[in-house]
Amino acid sequence: MGAAGSSAEDEREPLLAPPHADPAGPPAHSRVYGRRWLVLSLFSLLAFMQGMVWNFWGPIQSSAARAFGFTGSDIALLVLWGPAGFGPWLLFMWLMDKKGLRASLLLSAFFMLLGSALRSIPLTELPLRRWLIHGGHLLNGLAGPTIMSAGPFLSTTWFAPDQRATATAVASLFCYLGSAASFLVGPQVVPAPNGTGVPAAAVTAVSDAFIRDRIQLVMYAELSAIAVLFAAVLLYFPSRPPQPPSVAAASQRLSYRSSICRLLRKPQ
Repeated sequence: MGAAGSSAEDEREPLLAPPHADPAGPPAHSRVYGRRWLVLSLFSLLAFMQGMVWNFWGPIQSSAARAFGFTGSDIALLVLWGPAGFGPWLLFMWLMDKKGLRASLLLSAFFMLLGSALRSIPLTELPLRRWLIHGGHLLNGLAGPTIMSAGPFLSTTWFAPDQRATATAVASLFCYLGSAASFLVGPQVVPAPNGTGVPAAAVTAVSDAFIRDRIQLVMYAELSAIAVLFAAVLLYFPSRPPQPPSVAAASQRLSYRSSICRLLRKPQ
């Protein structure tokens, strides 16, 4: 029993010292900044909007079919552009490692802004309008690799070890919250088709225009929100704090080549 009590302090000591630290020297300087919550909030709100734009058409697919002539294949393809945006994921991960979180997030926010602008152009030619909407959703999907994968990187860069789990969870879940919010916002703002009460030709003319206007209203609102967030990231979103929050955040990462070579040497 006495041995267990005497070993409590030893159990709190790290088993391995950081490779760059001098055992005889002073501990590494670290500091946690209050602005980390602003950085996390900007990132999380961008993730929220990316998820909301990605899942925009599914909850209102019957209204979209009435207003824009979308088929079931169109709706499925609009949803598929999100996973398709992960095609060049290695490029975005390299950009995040080499240029920092600011450059990669600015690029992703620019893709979101450009995609939302393209799909919001109020053209009367519906075939061309559908192409612009598909292109806009592809651009929004290209923001996915950074938005959905940078949560752990952000928490390690800005947060203390005892806050990283919370920061990672918040940054990772907001994209899914945006997708869930689209199930509430879309059906509440965009009415479902209704063909009763007046002659069929009049109903088609009036309801189609009204549904199209309501869809356009939601797209303009999402475009405005993304534009404000893009401006906020452009004006203030540092890649890293002046001093790291922990020793782990200050440690040097292995290169891709060294990491892959070391991984291949371990068959297990």
